[in-house]
Amino acid sequence: MTLRSADPITAVPRADRITESGCNLDDFVALTRRTTTLADYPHATSTERGVLFYDSATVTAATGEAREVLADELADALLNGPGIVVFAGAFDDRHGLAETTALFQDIIADQNDAGVSNGDHFAKPGANDRVWNALQKFAERDPELFTRYYSNSVLALISEAWLGPWYQVTSSVNVVNPGGAAQNPHRDYHLGFMSTDTAASFRAHVHRLSPALTLQGAIAHVDMPIESGPTMYLPYSQTYAAGYLAFNLPEFREYFANNYVQLPLSAGDAVFFNPALFHAAGHNTSADIKRMANLLQVSSAFGRAMDAVDRSAMLRWIYPALQQRAAAGDARGVANAIAASAEGYAFPSNLDLDQPLTGLTGESQAQLVARALADGFDAARFDQELSALDARHIP
Repeated sequence: MTLRSADPITAVPRADRITESGCNLDDFVALTRRTTTLADYPHATSTERGVLFYDSATVTAATGEAREVLADELADALLNGPGIVVFAGAFDDRHGLAETTALFQDIIADQNDAGVSNGDHFAKPGANDRVWNALQKFAERDPELFTRYYSNSVLALISEAWLGPWYQVTSSVNVVNPGGAAQNPHRDYHLGFMSTDTAASFRAHVHRLSPALTLQGAIAHVDMPIESGPTMYLPYSQTYAAGYLAFNLPEFREYFANNYVQLPLSAGDAVFFNPALFHAAGHNTSADIKRMANLLQVSSAFGRAMDAVDRSAMLRWIYPALQQRAAAGDARGVANAIAASAEGYAFPSNLDLDQPLTGLTGESQAQLVARALADGFDAARFDQELSALDARHIP
């Protein structure tokens, strides 16, 4: 049908808009009062206050079709279920948990000595100790420890389950010191890091898409009893379509304050959640617990990560450690570490220089690293090949 100039133009948009006035607390309450039934998640070991718990050893041991079925379950839990899963003991001595904690403490001490005071998105500046782009700083300081830590199979499985292959890991360390105040409840990057007016300018389909572009995670590096203020969550809140506008409204914040879930964690436990889940770091009322977590933001290959990471530099630092791990026969750990450090997606690229002569794309960084290890490149040869690949991606 062709619209004639005389025909009235209706106010009904072809794609829905989400407005602040359309946020309805009753609808939100109905969604978040659902009960998590363990029978719906057969691989989970327990549920506590709606949160699903998984045994890390079982998850790590899953292979083949069993791993795919588990990934299906985890993705459904994040999308349609409570929106949050906990893996008990996901990181331990095999991953250098204690050594990594000490390394993060050293970075923070160096920052403090240099007079660096990093801000926080949802809390007062200076209340917490932050290490931004901890992924790159970690790789530079201790490449071997980095590969041990990021060889973790739990991280790889949940990242693939939510984002598919070629995901990009970024990391920031957050230490909430005794007396550190709680954050305001919020949703995370992308739309959660905008003013309400800006978020409202995106149509509803973008609000639905945004959570599929990132996965949020937190690895406990110290024991976190309730008095230390572990993160507060509201299960099922990620299912509320208008949540990117609603989390700033007083009535929604009050409901969160009266209904959030807060669970103690042990060092090495890992929590992963849908970025649209309403959450906030808690108030550290302890006298002496410096609550440290490695906050992971894992990004889809099709999105934009928050941190600007020099992945080429990281790969040069860790390549010898990857060679050692490959020589030891840890193929899975090597693949996990590559996925956490290298660019897995072949685009954007300069197609004048990087033409897909044998397929649909040129070689990605991750593919180059895997080829270099398989073909026995030494560090000099790897550096040469990586430099050539980088040059093909320069406009």
